[in-house]
Amino acid sequence: MKIRFWGTRGSIPVSMTGSDVRSKLRFALLDAASRAPLTALTVDGYLDTLSFDVAGTFGGHTSCLQIVTDGPEHIILDLGTGVRPLGQAMLARFGPALPQTYHVFMSHLHWDHIMGFPFFSPAYIAGNRIVIHACHAQVEHAFLRQQCSPSFPVDFGQLAATIEFDVLAPDTPYQIAGFEVSARRQRHAGDSYGWRFEQGGRSLVYSTDSEHRLDNAAELAGVVAFFASADAVVFDAMFSLADAISVKADWGHSSNIVGVELCQAAGAKRLVLFHHEPAYSDAQILGVLNETRRFEEITRDGHALEVLSAWDGQELVL
Repeated sequence: MKIRFWGTRGSIPVSMTGSDVRSKLRFALLDAASRAPLTALTVDGYLDTLSFDVAGTFGGHTSCLQIVTDGPEHIILDLGTGVRPLGQAMLARFGPALPQTYHVFMSHLHWDHIMGFPFFSPAYIAGNRIVIHACHAQVEHAFLRQQCSPSFPVDFGQLAATIEFDVLAPDTPYQIAGFEVSARRQRHAGDSYGWRFEQGGRSLVYSTDSEHRLDNAAELAGVVAFFASADAVVFDAMFSLADAISVKADWGHSSNIVGVELCQAAGAKRLVLFHHEPAYSDAQILGVLNETRRFEEITRDGHALEVLSAWDGQELVL
């Protein structure tokens, strides 16, 4: 199973400013000046020595993941702004004349998770089929309302693809596009749902926009069972632990520390930090990752948990 991240930010899309780019360049140039002279043949090697926050970026698109398949059926998780480049990649790969089916699984209906859909190119091509799976009864209304005048110039009814809405029940396994899929209700305003995908002995859990709490034994046991032995848990780590339990309690998001504790209890193999705080710079997100890895090391009890931080364009093979 391979997954690709197309959008990893929370709440609102962001982009680097000119000042951000200048800061990265300044650091790299000063660092390069302190080393042996560089030639064109060693530039790439030098870039590989720089930390990710300098040589790269975590990106700024809002939530969108893809479980990569060979087609013609595809799996997409959420429709944040990251779905725009995903759609472009699908057209480049398959062309507009070869119909494809896109199975979309929605965590919830807040704007940052649906705002990319009007810019999803395959939705404008006749012959394509888009099935939007959700556990919210009002899912169709949310999508239609988003494209109503005066909010958007293209009405939902003008989309050329066949678009279906499929309301699923949580805690119920379904067979969809070759995967066993199940959902679990989570703590978030208006409810959100985590999703678990299993195929060929591999499993992925997508748990974003959820305020996981450790003080409710029954709830904790349910989450641990949902995460159990997952090859990867994509986890909402928007807040620090201090924020999550104080000034931002009941805001519907979790922390990196809670993610480690849940994945350790569940025996998961990888924790992927996700839904990054939009106000954080690349350096701050990298700092959260390093902090999380240190916490995992000092709390490890015979089970090593790999900790990653998602970035736009990242691919992960499970």
